[in-house]
Amino acid sequence: MLTRLMMLGPPGAGKGTQAQLLSKKLGIPQISTGDMLRAAKAAGTDLGKEAAGYMSRGELVPDEVVVGIVKERLVEDDTAGGFILDGFPRTLVQAEALAEASVSLDAVLDVVVPEELLVERITGRMSCANCKQVYHRTFNPPEVEGVCDKCGHTEFTTRADDTREVVVSRLEAYRAQTEPLRSYYANQDLLKAVDGVGDVDEVQVRVLSLLEGDG
Repeated sequence: MLTRLMMLGPPGAGKGTQAQLLSKKLGIPQISTGDMLRAAKAAGTDLGKEAAGYMSRGELVPDEVVVGIVKERLVEDDTAGGFILDGFPRTLVQAEALAEASVSLDAVLDVVVPEELLVERITGRMSCANCKQVYHRTFNPPEVEGVCDKCGHTEFTTRADDTREVVVSRLEAYRAQTEPLRSYYANQDLLKAVDGVGDVDEVQVRVLSLLEGDG
């Protein structure tokens, strides 16, 4: 079983959900950039303090600092059996920096979903204005239309950036950043494409099959 993993996929592909399921199934940590930066900041490490300075000024944390924090995180005891990088690297520069830091991967899981479905998934999201329970107009609506299953509230909200125009723009930016990553990892025979269409459990079966060498 391959266990030193990285998740790749556009917004709305479900890679975060699959990473969570894999983390529970395999007993290895799901490691996101945001979580690592917050943990390093709280721990007060030298790199954490450096990252905190950038974050407090509202600036992006430089790649070399993030890579250093990733490297620190990956030597902790809970990663001995493997890990799942979620949200990093995002660019070719970050991927090369990760390799230069001697962080090796067993596989890069590329969750593939047609763009129109991605747009539908994201633009259809809504949540209860009262208890924040999350729904989807098409794929996961309330049992009674217009009524929250959890608290019975009848008002729902959507995120301001979940419009078609914003989503298409985000997908274009993702493609520009990430296409080079696909080639980079494919050339190392690490890239494993996963069909992300279907329900969560169906996609998980495909992921596990790939990791076990049956896909």
